[in-house]
Amino acid sequence: MITVQTFGGPTALFEYGGLRFLTDPTFDQPGDYVSPSGTKLTKLAPPSGRPAEPIDVVLLSHDQHADNLDDAGRALLAEVPLTLTTPDGAQRLGGTARGLAPWESIKLGAVTVTAVPARHGPEGCEPITGEVTGFVLTGEGLPSVYVSGDNASLERVREIAGRFGPIGTALIFAGAVRTGLFDGALLTLDSEQAAEAARILGAEQIVLVHFDSWAHFTEGRDALAEAFTAAGLADRVQLG
Repeated sequence: MITVQTFGGPTALFEYGGLRFLTDPTFDQPGDYVSPSGTKLTKLAPPSGRPAEPIDVVLLSHDQHADNLDDAGRALLAEVPLTLTTPDGAQRLGGTARGLAPWESIKLGAVTVTAVPARHGPEGCEPITGEVTGFVLTGEGLPSVYVSGDNASLERVREIAGRFGPIGTALIFAGAVRTGLFDGALLTLDSEQAAEAARILGAEQIVLVHFDSWAHFTEGRDALAEAFTAAGLADRVQLG
């Protein structure tokens, strides 16, 4: 098991292979935010804090939406030696951002980071919701770590489990995000799907993020606790 510190929304910090990794940095205060894509999102709660020490690598699911990369998060990227994200996102961000295509890997000291597929909505959603990615971290003698990013597809999870399972620690973005897009279809996993994803991955440690602090999350802590209890996985779960 690894120690994971969460800050609200999709933002989590963990150390792995001697490096400090931060997921989707969101440190703005409550209010309305318009993403570069033009989507307006409402933040309801402040972050619980900020990382106390420098970050080595940001693992950025995508840059298009303010609930995954807000204004303060963008400012933080300038202080970080490396941001790994989608190829399109790296072009938009510039600086130290590097894009990884699905299944492409980069070696960082003792750690290998592999970009893995994610889908931010129903089949065919990419022209609207944009390109997103997840990550798997591996290292000799280390338990693997999966960071789902904004993913609504259990098919993608099965692909990842087929290549990397069982997973040591799974950081699963949940929240059952629904907006006016795609007739209200899920844009991220709902609570039961998140539990099923953890089962598919064979995850020994499960950290749930991306279910609070924003108005468009439709399922929060209670729904997740119920779903993981029903799945017999409650003893493996950290709820933010």
